[in-house]
Amino acid sequence: MAKAWYVYDGMGSPFLISSYNFIGNKPTCVNGCKVCAIYAPNGGPTPSVLSNNIRLYIINLMASPISQPTEPVGTKNYVYGKNC
Repeated sequence: MAKAWYVYDGMGSPFLISSYNFIGNKPTCVNGCKVCAIYAPNGGPTPSVLSNNIRLYIINLMASPISQPTEPVGTKNYVYGKNC
């Protein structure tokens, strides 16, 4: 399934698909302890699903303000953060 970038609305739970909106382009944010955007299966205006991996990446981002995942080195990041 194709993936797309979705920006977090900052109000709802970061674990609900309804809290994300399609942005089309890669975001300019990268690191920080608040969720900025996710790269998730394209479901149109909102992601079609938040996988267990994406949920884990969100938790890890909140614990360490670095885009996720961090391993293996060179892997594509699926969760971006912004400043707290």
